[in-house]
Amino acid sequence: MKRLPWIDVSKGLAILFVVYFHFFRTVFEHYQLPPADWSGLAASAMSILRAGWWQISGLGFHAVGAFIILSGWTLMQSTMHRAESGSVAWGAWYGARFVRLYPMYWVAHLVYLLSPFVARLEPVDGRIILSLLGLRFVNIEMNFMYLNAAWWYFSMLIQFYLIFPLLFWAAKRFGASIFLLIACAFGFLVRYLMLDVYPVHGLWTLGGFAVCRLPEFALGMALGMWHARPVLSERSESNGSTSRVEWFLLRGPGLLAGVILYPLALKLYDNGIAYVFCDFGTGACCFLAIVGVAGLISRVAGLAKVIGLVGVYSYGLYLIHQPYVIWLGLRIRPQPILIFLFIFLITAAILSAWGIVLEKTTNALVNKLLPARKTARA
Repeated sequence: MKRLPWIDVSKGLAILFVVYFHFFRTVFEHYQLPPADWSGLAASAMSILRAGWWQISGLGFHAVGAFIILSGWTLMQSTMHRAESGSVAWGAWYGARFVRLYPMYWVAHLVYLLSPFVARLEPVDGRIILSLLGLRFVNIEMNFMYLNAAWWYFSMLIQFYLIFPLLFWAAKRFGASIFLLIACAFGFLVRYLMLDVYPVHGLWTLGGFAVCRLPEFALGMALGMWHARPVLSERSESNGSTSRVEWFLLRGPGLLAGVILYPLALKLYDNGIAYVFCDFGTGACCFLAIVGVAGLISRVAGLAKVIGLVGVYSYGLYLIHQPYVIWLGLRIRPQPILIFLFIFLITAAILSAWGIVLEKTTNALVNKLLPARKTARA
């Protein structure tokens, strides 16, 4: 299956936005914006820019929803590619996923335990066993955010992988559109029950119970299916043709739709019933914005290559970044905005390089130990 460079760029942008958000939240945790100054044109422009930066920076956690959509997309397309040559050997499929996910996850634990310059906010105790197993949803209030809060995503991801054969069968059986409607209806129903009828701890709907995030994952799967049926509608400089999905996402309409719909998605935070749809709405809008920007960046070869490389190894950066940025953020706050942005760029470059080294080394070692088994794509 041909790799889509803009998918890698999108993943790179998404993980960098997550890293930025965690750094931003740490540095500016107790910061208050100065009052807006409308005394002159320059002062007014600065007030508008500062307020816009503050609002956009606070949306970084929505990139997780974009990641869920991208994961559904890439997983669906890679599995469809396998299915083209016959039935999918699900045992081998699970084995490849295990080899892809767990070794680097365990390495991230080791890095956390041995590295200097990481924030250690909790003691290392017996909970680390459940963390290493990925079962962070067991006794969720104590374990879900243990040691490295970003690792909650891993426990959600393995649940999606566990039920993926069923989701794949349903998508192939009913088609992308009907599958998406059914998956969204089921996911929203479960969220409604867990939020409003039988309220549970919010960590379950965050991702402790993966079905609560099924609408985003199913959207990615459906997009992957639609994209796999290209329609020759427009000439493309890169490959001679483009699908309608790519045209919508990369050529501007998707970006415009994401920007226009984002304020409406944020309104879903306003009450309990509306919040049922909030993660899906904000994740979809963030996805549209990130992929739209990726489409623009893809036209700048050098920049696209760098961010695409970060995207290829986004898994490693995701697993290691948060303790480092919290450690650094606690030591530099507060900072002027421009200095903060400069420090972030340096930090993101260092952590990206470190994550790439760790993931490449881990994958090479796994491939050497298990030469007959190819690691799966993220």
